[in-house]
Amino acid sequence: MQFLCLAYYDEKKFDALTRDELDALVAQCKVHDEELRQGGRMTMVASLAAPAASRSIRPRNGRPSITDGPYAEAKECLGSFFIIEAADLDEATAEASKHPAARMGETLGWGIEVRPIEVCRAHQRLDAEAALAPSAG
Repeated sequence: MQFLCLAYYDEKKFDALTRDELDALVAQCKVHDEELRQGGRMTMVASLAAPAASRSIRPRNGRPSITDGPYAEAKECLGSFFIIEAADLDEATAEASKHPAARMGETLGWGIEVRPIEVCRAHQRLDAEAALAPSAG
């Protein structure tokens, strides 16, 4: 099964870090990500731009309404995500608990949410393309 791990942080607290402090935290995240990748569990990982760089789309009067900024106003914002392979939610939670965001940075508002992925259309598309591809022979 695949699981989406959403890493949250408190933007104001992160903005107060020095460049050296931030670089040290990012370096620890990279080590964790590489361990998951080497173990065959990491499907994807990405860091996100600051919330101010985002746009939100909501329906208004039957049409899309676009506004600058995040979809939801919250103290903690989504900073990155990773997708991992695990047998079940317990195993996925155990793996995500090894991430630096779950072990340190408590004063930075770090935290991780682990959610099962029920359908991954990109994966289904690749499976369908493979099934339609002519066989060699």
